[in-house]
Amino acid sequence: MTAPDFTLLFPTLLSHYLAYAHFSLSPGCGSGRPVAGASPAWATARVAAQVRIDPTYWFVGMKNPQLQLLVNAPGIAGSQVSLATYPGVTLNGSQKLESPNYLIVNLSISPQAQPGKLKLQFKGAKSLTYSYELRPRNQDPARTQGLTQADFIYMLMPDRFANGDPKNDVVKGTRVNHIARDSMYARHGGDLKGIEDHFAYIKQLGATAIWPTPVIENDMPKASYHGYAVTDCYKIDPRYGTNAEYVQFVKNAHSQGLKVVQDIVLNHWGSYHHLFLDKPAADWFHAFPTFTRSNYNAFVLNDPHGSKLDRKLENDGWFDTTMPDVNQSNPLVATYLIQNFLWWVESTGLDGYRIDTYPYSEPKFLMDWGKAMADEYPKLSMFGEAWEGTEAEQAFFAQNILPPVNGFKSNLPGVLDFQICFAVGDALKGDNGDLSKLYHAIQGDWLYTDATRNVPFLDNHDMSRFYSVIGEDFNKYKMGIAWLLTLRGVPQLYYGTEVLMKNFSNPDGKVREDFAGGWAGDKTNYFVARPGQTGEAFDYVSKLANYRKAHPVLSSGKLMQFIPQDGVYTYFRYNEGGECVMIIANNTKEEKKVDGTRYAERTDGFSSGVEVVSGAAITDLKTLHLPAHTAWVVELRK
Repeated sequence: MTAPDFTLLFPTLLSHYLAYAHFSLSPGCGSGRPVAGASPAWATARVAAQVRIDPTYWFVGMKNPQLQLLVNAPGIAGSQVSLATYPGVTLNGSQKLESPNYLIVNLSISPQAQPGKLKLQFKGAKSLTYSYELRPRNQDPARTQGLTQADFIYMLMPDRFANGDPKNDVVKGTRVNHIARDSMYARHGGDLKGIEDHFAYIKQLGATAIWPTPVIENDMPKASYHGYAVTDCYKIDPRYGTNAEYVQFVKNAHSQGLKVVQDIVLNHWGSYHHLFLDKPAADWFHAFPTFTRSNYNAFVLNDPHGSKLDRKLENDGWFDTTMPDVNQSNPLVATYLIQNFLWWVESTGLDGYRIDTYPYSEPKFLMDWGKAMADEYPKLSMFGEAWEGTEAEQAFFAQNILPPVNGFKSNLPGVLDFQICFAVGDALKGDNGDLSKLYHAIQGDWLYTDATRNVPFLDNHDMSRFYSVIGEDFNKYKMGIAWLLTLRGVPQLYYGTEVLMKNFSNPDGKVREDFAGGWAGDKTNYFVARPGQTGEAFDYVSKLANYRKAHPVLSSGKLMQFIPQDGVYTYFRYNEGGECVMIIANNTKEEKKVDGTRYAERTDGFSSGVEVVSGAAITDLKTLHLPAHTAWVVELRK
């Protein structure tokens, strides 16, 4: 694409620059603005508007001393770059790209380098001096805590959860500058402040971590609310807040005992991404003679009989017409992506990454990206979306016991556990659903290096809501919640499931409705009052989640399951300290008399129990009478 006329676009560029960049815009605070000497203020502003460097700033003390800067300015490729003397920092040359508007500058930052501002001097067709900031790394041990089985993730869509700051509903200069709550694909006005206003609600539910769908800028003209078509990798969407507000959001969440997971996309960007509108080079994106979608079939990546064409289509095809596929085989692109996600962790202290469309990225890049994240942040949790149909295929995309296939050996700690999601849904759809799939989903744990890092869930923003899938049967709902919060892994609940929000994902906007009470004037407010069965549902989740939090046996204990028989599925969580919890479920429409002696391997030494949600006493462990479609979570007593 031809570079735009920056003289005509100057007012817009300046506004974009000031909005986009940096957590501090005050003079001398590392805004990354070029140094313009004695030039008048308007000239300095004009230079600032025409120069951008990614990453917007960097850090001393990173384990990888190499830093790649992508400099973007009209005609910058014709300039020679030099670095004013700065102890511990070395200029390793520059590299021109196809576009005259980009220049790669390579630096080495030794461990001895101190925080401060580098002076990069560009001379030639474009002459200027740019002040580039090196910041100290944050030494707060409470940052980037990672997730464990003790956590419970609450997933939400920021635009649809709560509107805490109406002033950012409409942001001048964005391609969607209005809200329309009656339209499922328009923006509705939810934001970071809205989430933060309801930290207490999330904690009352028993959750310990928050996973918002992407909060990075998505300045697309249609359906921008979902966030999965990024248009600026270094900027929070202004309709959610600012970069500084996001930093404070993470900090405030931590102070409230809540961790933060950032939802990210490695595979593609939005078609209005500034690096797509004015490409550094054609090979920064995958392209075909005509528009070509991915074949959406990750099985080809480990098919011993598969074709190169099918693998190419899976990895290089576009996810959608407005989502150009990023060419991660280009080392400059790969480095750009890796640095960006390191930058977000160091800048904010977030605790984990959920990786969207994980199997669609280039396999070698996935290994390089995962290693770079883990090397720099060993505690950072990472789990990917691998929407696959079998236990083995899902395990292929996590750390596993399998040998490398076509050079790929995943180093991703965990994945979203679609196998458990599918199995629970299938088990609860009918009167006598098949429990064997749930048993097999857990049996498949042998494939993983550590299956406890997987994230079980019941539904999400792309799927029909759980309560609708199971026919709005409240007893079955409680069974699904009981399994979710007592199986191994880090459980995730989709916003609204706790108050029985329902609908089918056809179209997907129907499962992304506003949370009642998140907007001033809402007739119903689930944050403060939950009438009837919505209150029962919330209380059930809350009681079990908080019990789980108070009894580590449900998070760190071992798991033993028994083969389902006659519509009854039973497993135990237990530890060496003598604690033991039995989870037993009757998945039929009749009451079941269960011979408890079958479980003597785990129940010997215990004489009774208490159902932890209802408080009901279980006086006889040898003969159990389970009502139809009922799950008990029983704390065993001696």
